[in-house]
Amino acid sequence: MSAIANVFTTCRAGKRSAFIPFLMAGDPDLRTSGTLLQALADGGADLIEIGVPFSDPIADGPANQAAAMRALEAGTTLSGVLRLVAMHREKLNVPVVLFTYYNPIHARGVETFAEQAASSGVDGVLCVDLPPDETREGLREALAAQGLDAIQLLAPTSTRDRVRKVSAAASGFIYYVSRTGVTGSVEPLPKPLAREVKRLRRRVSVPLAVGFGIATPEQVRAVAKVADGVVVGSALVRLVEEKGRDADLPQVLEERVRLLSAAAGR
Repeated sequence: MSAIANVFTTCRAGKRSAFIPFLMAGDPDLRTSGTLLQALADGGADLIEIGVPFSDPIADGPANQAAAMRALEAGTTLSGVLRLVAMHREKLNVPVVLFTYYNPIHARGVETFAEQAASSGVDGVLCVDLPPDETREGLREALAAQGLDAIQLLAPTSTRDRVRKVSAAASGFIYYVSRTGVTGSVEPLPKPLAREVKRLRRRVSVPLAVGFGIATPEQVRAVAKVADGVVVGSALVRLVEEKGRDADLPQVLEERVRLLSAAAGR
C-alpha cells in the first residue's frame, strides 16, 4: 500500500476525510516555502499538494496564476521544487503530491522526472493537462515504476467513458473538480455536488477527493460528509499573498489550516 493510500485508510478508520492543503512552491520564495509547508503539516494536513509554477496554466484561477508568476519571478524551477521536497520531506511526515503541467515533465524526460521525483521524496503526481488516454506519453508507467501514485482528475462534465478510464488509470486518489471553470471561485458549493460525489464513489476504485472553490470550515465540513478527501488551495494561496514575507505568516497559516482540517471530521 502506498503512503497516500495508507492516509486514506487511516482517515476512513478515524471517520474523517483527508485534509489536503495546496500551496505554490516558491511563493514568495523557496526558502519561505519550506517554512510554510511545515506550517501545513503542523496544522493537521493529511497530505500536501505542492504546485510547480508554470507560465501558461489552464486550470488555475487568478490567485494561483499570480502565485505562479511570483514564484517564477523569484527563480523557482522544477529542480528547485524537487530540492525543496527533499530538504523538508522527512520533517513533514505526511505524503507529498506534486501538482504540475506536462511541459516541465516533457522537457526533463518522463523517466528522468519520475526517478528524480521519487528520490526527492514525492509520493504522487497530479499532471493536470495529460488525460488518462494519452498513454503514449508513458507518465503513469514511469511513475508506477518508481512507486509513485498517478493522481487523476474528474469533473462534473466527465462522461461515463472518461470516468471508466480515469478509474482504471488512477492510483492514490482521484481529484474531483467541484465545478466547471478554474480554481479559486468564491461562490457557494454547487447544489448537486453531494449527489455527484456519492454517485462517483460507487463507480471509481480509489478514494475521491474534492477541490476547487472550497475555502471555509463550513464548506470543508459539508464536503467531508460525502468525500474521502477535501482540497483547499486558493484560499491559502491568497493568505500567502496577503501576508507576503511577514514574520507571522507561518503561524497564521498553521492556525488557518488547523481550523480547516478540524472541520474534515465526520
